[in-house]
Amino acid sequence: MTTLLALDTATEACSVALLHDGKVSSHYEVIPRLHAQKLLPMIKTLLAEAGVALSAVDAIAFGRGPGAFTGVRIAVGVVQGLAFGLDRPVLPVSNLALLAQRAWREHGVSQVAAAIDARMDEVYWGCYQEHAGEMRLQGEEGVFAPERAQLPPQATGSWFGAGTGWTYAEHIAIATVGRDAELLPHAQDLLELARFAWARGEGLPADGAQPVYLRDNVATPKKSLL
Repeated sequence: MTTLLALDTATEACSVALLHDGKVSSHYEVIPRLHAQKLLPMIKTLLAEAGVALSAVDAIAFGRGPGAFTGVRIAVGVVQGLAFGLDRPVLPVSNLALLAQRAWREHGVSQVAAAIDARMDEVYWGCYQEHAGEMRLQGEEGVFAPERAQLPPQATGSWFGAGTGWTYAEHIAIATVGRDAELLPHAQDLLELARFAWARGEGLPADGAQPVYLRDNVATPKKSLL
């Protein structure tokens, strides 16, 4: 059976998850500015508790952004190092998708407007719809002022607002059936999305582990972070 490792450090939350023998285990902590110190020990502990050697991992999934620049780079650097060393493929997943997947898991909502506080009075924004247990992007992701946030063309039905970007709710002109502005990405949901990607054969070579910032004018992804 497939063994997948997932990790995310793009926001205040730091989390890792493991799929092995059909079972999922995870560690999740909200530890701002401590990701660099905590991530590798969390991975080691998770593998030890599951009795799984790192060499048994078939692929490594990670939150590729958008999110905090430093946090995204920490995840990418660790993933590149592990994937190169193990000669394993990587599975990049959007952090906005992670939010939507967690909202579906915890709140049972099938249409999610995911927003992460991008600072500078802007939000990272993406709208997702559930299909057979997978939250899929509708339209495009972007970064802009909350006042510019919109649902995708042809959107119908009820939408749920998820993520720290919804602290700007008074500036977002979208009616929602509910909101969770404290929701952060969780590697458990990253793992679930990675399972769909892996089944579709979407694994990339190690150097395919690259950050996605959305703010191209602020920071541009580099070829390698190692």
